[in-house]
Amino acid sequence: MRRVIHSIFLILLILIVYKTNVSAGVEQALPTVVSAPKTENDDPDNTKLTLESALHIALANNPELAASQWDVAAAKGRVGTAMATGRPTLAFEGGYQHHLDNQRLISARYNGEPGDFGDDIFRGNVIFKLPIYTGGRFTSELESAELLKAAEEHRLVQTREELIFNVSSTFHILLGQREVIRSLEFAVGAMESHLRQVQDLLAAQKAARVDLLRTEVRLANLRYNLVTEQNALSTQRRLLANLLGVTFDPEPIPPGEQPGEMVPGSSDPAELIVFALQTRGDFLAARTRLEAQSQRVEAAKSGSRPTVSLFGSYGLRADDAGDQDDIGSAGLLMTLPVFDGGLVDAKVETERAVLAASQDRLKKLELQIRREIEIALLDIRSSNERINAARQSLEQAGESLRIEQMKYSLSSGSILDVLDAQSALLQSETNYTRVRVDSRIAMARLKLATGEKEQ
Repeated sequence: MRRVIHSIFLILLILIVYKTNVSAGVEQALPTVVSAPKTENDDPDNTKLTLESALHIALANNPELAASQWDVAAAKGRVGTAMATGRPTLAFEGGYQHHLDNQRLISARYNGEPGDFGDDIFRGNVIFKLPIYTGGRFTSELESAELLKAAEEHRLVQTREELIFNVSSTFHILLGQREVIRSLEFAVGAMESHLRQVQDLLAAQKAARVDLLRTEVRLANLRYNLVTEQNALSTQRRLLANLLGVTFDPEPIPPGEQPGEMVPGSSDPAELIVFALQTRGDFLAARTRLEAQSQRVEAAKSGSRPTVSLFGSYGLRADDAGDQDDIGSAGLLMTLPVFDGGLVDAKVETERAVLAASQDRLKKLELQIRREIEIALLDIRSSNERINAARQSLEQAGESLRIEQMKYSLSSGSILDVLDAQSALLQSETNYTRVRVDSRIAMARLKLATGEKEQ
């Protein structure tokens, strides 16, 4: 009997060691959250970034992208949980009971068999269970978990592409904002020079004082606009810093070559929509979740089906007098639900409703993708046309200002004409800068809408 006791304790020790190793394996399998390594771009004295370096930093540091990666890890863990429900289990069970009356340690095996009795009973068992048939619940839940993991992976891809779009668009907006500020600074300098010219003409009694006042008003308005645009630039830099996941204010470096007219690889909406429905991460994730929900419906239906499992146990009974004996059993257990108060039907109805809602949301997403692609194509066409018009307007505004300044210096023009020409030039420069930014953003938005992957 001592051999039996030793065997039980040996099995218990093995189980404890196994459990410890499994737990350690799980901890090693999951990624460890650590701070992103510092790079030279984290130095506040080196905050100038190209678009490529900005994207590299964002993909390494952005918290939302990191959270999506953890969502994938959690989904993998749920797959492991689903797989574990279909595997055999081995457990140790121990206990102590005190009885008012003496009890047999083990049941009699034949009439009149003498036995050991005691009111304090100690027991220890090794219990084995193996599910053989679960009515389809195990298969459905495992398939659902694997599909949800695939959905999270698709969602991670979409989150990455959205981050690339947000960083790229903010980067181009910052570059355009700096051009607008440079135009305003030039306009302020030109207006200050014009103010001195008016002051000289006023001193020579060749200009009216109202011309000086009008010039000062325009100069004050330009300075006001300059401060406003500088504040907008600072705000956009903070937005870019948040997207990059850094604490310094990045300074974008413009590309060496300015792109010309932006032309998509395909301008056929039907072709692009078909491509998007095959590649967009959010659509693939939604479709995969729909398939997973179908499996959840099947898992709910399994609640009304029988289950079959194999079980076995072996253990020891002992009393406080030192008497002890071993006991064991094995068998096959079948459970058939007869009446559950409508619980299974309610679960099935719930999962079917969720499935129907998922189908409608998938249809909504498909319509949204169609709309995004069509709008992006319209924006690209519009921005290309506006670029040509803005370039022509800029050339004409510059020539108009030169003529009006010459006329005013010869006392053959009015100050209002000069100020209007100056304002028109500034507006043309601003329009030209911003329409180029709009063109780049529209192209990036089309890539995002179609699910085209950025390398």
